[in-house]
Amino acid sequence: MALSIAPASRSGLYADPREDWLALHSEEILDPARPIVDPHHHLWDRGGQRYLIEEMAADIASGHNIVATVYVDCRSMYRADGPEAFRPVGEVEFANGVAAVSASGAYGKARICAGIVSHVNLLLGEGARAVLEAEIAAGNGRFRGIRHSSAWDADPDVAGMYATRPKGLLLDTGFRKGFACLAPLDLSFDAWLFHPQLGEFIDLARAFPDTRIILDHCGGPVGIGSYAGRREEIFAAWKAAIHEVAKCPNVQVKLGGLAMRLLGYDFHARPKPPSSEDATSAWRPYIETCIDAFGPQRCMFESNFPPDKGQCSYQVIFNAFKRIAAQYSEAEKTALFAGTAARVYRLELS
Repeated sequence: MALSIAPASRSGLYADPREDWLALHSEEILDPARPIVDPHHHLWDRGGQRYLIEEMAADIASGHNIVATVYVDCRSMYRADGPEAFRPVGEVEFANGVAAVSASGAYGKARICAGIVSHVNLLLGEGARAVLEAEIAAGNGRFRGIRHSSAWDADPDVAGMYATRPKGLLLDTGFRKGFACLAPLDLSFDAWLFHPQLGEFIDLARAFPDTRIILDHCGGPVGIGSYAGRREEIFAAWKAAIHEVAKCPNVQVKLGGLAMRLLGYDFHARPKPPSSEDATSAWRPYIETCIDAFGPQRCMFESNFPPDKGQCSYQVIFNAFKRIAAQYSEAEKTALFAGTAARVYRLELS
């Protein structure tokens, strides 16, 4: 049977997963008993792409000891009608329903969607509070915060589906009025942006020192479009910015998102998927930089599935993380794989 050809997703930032291609490589699970909280994944059924509890449970069943996960905003199952501002509440209702199904044990022991991060349009300013309160109610104790993506770049080949987003969103006065609603409700903020925007992000983090902020995907280092072929130059600028971000004690960082096309590696276009050794070689400089800057107690490994599934399997992604983490102490590994995520997202784990 002919293998499917690697497609770029509609976003252009990641390749769509292909099960037949991923099946060409399988690995023995490293350190299989280690408990892992996967603090960043999505669930969706759209555009011919399905990744719901069945697909997530199948990936988890491939061998790593996933004890809990955190669902993160991806515009899934918004309400079809009602006030526009409140339509994202549907995503919280959806994720909470998945969590309830998972809690039954019918899909394995992992508590899928134990924490929920959805979306509220912070440009609503003070009006964001009412939507946040509705999401808290819909989350049934699982709602932890929001993500309002600010990813933007002048190069349309980088921006992809974010091309119509406003430039400088994190600096917007109205946005910041909405952002100010988070801390009083004990809610966190996940930030998704590209590395040239890290200066704006630092300004936001300094302006709201009492708000828990999570920087997604290692701060979004870019290696495509106008950034392609400049890896050393881009890495140096990204690294300097990451060390500056780490000076903000209210910020933690997610280690992952590196199997998207955004970073500039072509794993998805190769005849066979990468091994964990291949992935380790590509990702180690970025992950070690983040751990060096933030310390393990402020870092957490993430799958970012299914976007990262376009370049590697669940087996490979966490095996690569385990290879990179081998140099750290047992306490540091515990923080990287479960402890930081459980603390930041306030998960009660048995």
